[in-house]
Amino acid sequence: MLSFNVQIKPGSPAYEQVVYAVQKALITGKLKPGDRFPSVRQISQELRINPNTAHKIVAHLTAEGLLLVEPGIGTVVQKLPAGSSQDKSVLLNKDLERLVVGAKRLSLSLSEVTQALEKHWEKIS
Repeated sequence: MLSFNVQIKPGSPAYEQVVYAVQKALITGKLKPGDRFPSVRQISQELRINPNTAHKIVAHLTAEGLLLVEPGIGTVVQKLPAGSSQDKSVLLNKDLERLVVGAKRLSLSLSEVTQALEKHWEKIS
């Protein structure tokens, strides 16, 4: 059983969907520092994705500093890096741009986007 929830949906790369699901699990506290993270093999089998994709996911999360590979122990969740508020906003820029582009494509107003954002913020908080 994976320690995060993800439903792979067509239209977006599985890699991005899983990375997002893990990041969300970290933010909401479902994954905590010190928790064991599933192996590449386990991720691949349970999500029915290519092992190379699963490896890419773990490598990405490790490069972000969210996971730590400990020889003889396995992969564990690291403490979330504090970072400056500028560092944190840089991390969000890609996602924010995607949100804005999607909202504009749907002809949503800024207030509609803000309301939707507040709704999701409260749901996760």
